[in-house]
Amino acid sequence: MTKRAQPQPGLPSRQQILDFIARSDDPAGKREIARAFGLKGQEKIALKALLKDMAEEGLIDGKRTAYHRMGGVPKVTVLRVVEIDEGEAIAVPDAWSPDDATPPPRLRLRERGKGSALRSGDRVLARTEETATGWIAHPMKKLPANADQLMGVVEIDRTGKGWLAPVDKRVRNASPISDLGGAEAGQLVLAEPAGRSPRAGVKVTSVLGDPLAPKAFSLIAIAKHGIPFSFSPETLEEGQVAAKLPLSQSKREDLRDLPIVAIDPSDARDHDDAIWAEPDGQGGFRAVVAIADVSFYVRPGGMLDREARKRGNSVYFPDRVVPMLPEVLSADVCSLRAGADRAAMACHLEIAADGRVTSWRFTRALVRISEVIAYEEAQRRIDADEARENLIHLWGAWRCLEQARKDRDPLELELPERRVLLDDAGKIREIALRERLDAHRVVEDFMIAANVAAAKALEGKVAPVVYRIHEPPSREKLVALKDYLATFDRKLALGQVITPGLFNRMLKDVADESEKALIMEAVLRSQTQAYYGPRNAGHFGLSLGSYAHFTSPIRRYADLLVHRALVDAYGLEQAAPRSDLPPTSGLSDRDRADLSRVSEAISAAERRAMEAERETIDRYVAAWLSSRVGEVFDCRITGVQRFGLFATILSLGGDGLVPVSVLGAERFFHDEKAQVLEGEQSGTRYALGDRLRLRLAEANPLTGALKFEPEDSTGRIEPRGAPLPLGKKGKHFTGKRGRPGNIRHQGRGR
Repeated sequence: MTKRAQPQPGLPSRQQILDFIARSDDPAGKREIARAFGLKGQEKIALKALLKDMAEEGLIDGKRTAYHRMGGVPKVTVLRVVEIDEGEAIAVPDAWSPDDATPPPRLRLRERGKGSALRSGDRVLARTEETATGWIAHPMKKLPANADQLMGVVEIDRTGKGWLAPVDKRVRNASPISDLGGAEAGQLVLAEPAGRSPRAGVKVTSVLGDPLAPKAFSLIAIAKHGIPFSFSPETLEEGQVAAKLPLSQSKREDLRDLPIVAIDPSDARDHDDAIWAEPDGQGGFRAVVAIADVSFYVRPGGMLDREARKRGNSVYFPDRVVPMLPEVLSADVCSLRAGADRAAMACHLEIAADGRVTSWRFTRALVRISEVIAYEEAQRRIDADEARENLIHLWGAWRCLEQARKDRDPLELELPERRVLLDDAGKIREIALRERLDAHRVVEDFMIAANVAAAKALEGKVAPVVYRIHEPPSREKLVALKDYLATFDRKLALGQVITPGLFNRMLKDVADESEKALIMEAVLRSQTQAYYGPRNAGHFGLSLGSYAHFTSPIRRYADLLVHRALVDAYGLEQAAPRSDLPPTSGLSDRDRADLSRVSEAISAAERRAMEAERETIDRYVAAWLSSRVGEVFDCRITGVQRFGLFATILSLGGDGLVPVSVLGAERFFHDEKAQVLEGEQSGTRYALGDRLRLRLAEANPLTGALKFEPEDSTGRIEPRGAPLPLGKKGKHFTGKRGRPGNIRHQGRGR
């Protein structure tokens, strides 16, 4: 037997234990380890806990009688999810050292049900096994959130101690930093727990830079949500190869003589769709909706396809786009640029005078876009009678489609959308509510018509369809809506068939604009979330029985799958002109066999993107307002809780909290059903939808959080300490006992 290590006072480190086990010829159990390091009493108890941690981390096998250092993957270990591949989570051992000579094994997590409930960065305790096709793991439990990687800003208190101020508004408290890892005050960092106890604090693992630098807010969202933002060299190389594919006219309809136009946002970089229409002489119109033929360039099974599936969609931030496809395709070859020959999937529509689409067909085509027009410019030309014939015809065809839309009576919720405009340096120039023009409705109704045609065409061919599904509201949400409407003396009979038109008529009867906005938001909250799936359940909001996404294959993988299904159904296959590319541009056998898995994956990716985009807008709004702390704004109450009110600035849409502590010295009672806070002595009522003037008390650009107080408030939101002289920018504030609080304002908004 190899000579044991000399007894050492105190609990040994993980590395010392591993070294001892590695040198031991015989299996070493807890007793042998305790004897080798001279542990007694409470130290033995601490050793037991340490060995348990090491077993969970995969450093040892966890047997009670004898421990072995693991050279491969333990049967039970902690794994960290590194990506979601076609709805399946891929993970690596969380404790694998970067200094190891071999890269960590990649394990496919076999979760119950289809699709992954996990996302990148999650940590799980799992049972592992090695199969003929590689390592797989069966999750046993997801580890608590406090074991996940944390993101925050380094703050230093007056004692010189470091704290991690979180950038997630849902995390209220700062964490002590045990290891700065070279980070300095004011820097945005990634960190992880330094030990089992929260008292152990966190250690910095990566320094991301200045959190308030131009274009940093989107980087926070990208890192927080694990959004893939860089392409591998192999994917970029395949993109370059695909971009050089020659456009053969074989099996392509030549539509280059049609004056097709693309109407898009003024700052759009990728142009998926373009439209054209002309009268048919019978009161209706013939129309073409031309969509970028991405399926010709991105073929099943290639690197481009795998990366697009993983991303699911492009993610749009005010300062950048994280594209689903490399820019050589998304912003160039696949984008329908004016004056350039482009490959397109053409949807030919026959639109009757009453707006019904009476027939459709799909072809692969060559198009040459005559003009790319911004929404505002297209609208200006129409309003000024300066539009050319092609725009005039588009508006004429749209009026037919609009009539059919009114007959269908889809859900009409005109909710404001915030728009962040940046200057060339990436600083905020303006934040305003986006104006809704007829030009937006024109494009929208053409896209809806093409999407419906794609779904019905595939159904007619008995082909696979990835539907866009929006199910009716659940009974639970309808009951909650009914109770809420009762506080306005309005009724919702649950015995009737619930249709979008029912909600529209309800809103039409509301004369007061504030009340209408309030009920509109309540109706929106009652709706289910739309998703993708291969089994049709209709689209409640649009009042459509069959609906698919066909019109944005550059930025949505669901649309690319629909294109591939159309290629197969209509016999539009074009063999790859190069042998080094996958041969087919239709659906793969794997997708045909199970569309559920990829549908669930891209639905999850869409939810991730929506959350990241919304959080980033919140941060920009808070930054914009950070130099206006103390100003009074016209606001409307959008939520009432026991702890306070949520309110939004009417001119900006910035949402924030009014803590109940600033409403007055009296006690306030919360009526949950009526959504009201009422003062015990004064009877003062704060109700959902009330308009009031509020003073901005705090604006935190890092979390996107705002706090308000009444204009005439007797209470107030106290600053959480005096400013610290930390670094050059003086960003940070401390609170009680020298612990840092929230960053209140930076003056960087403009």
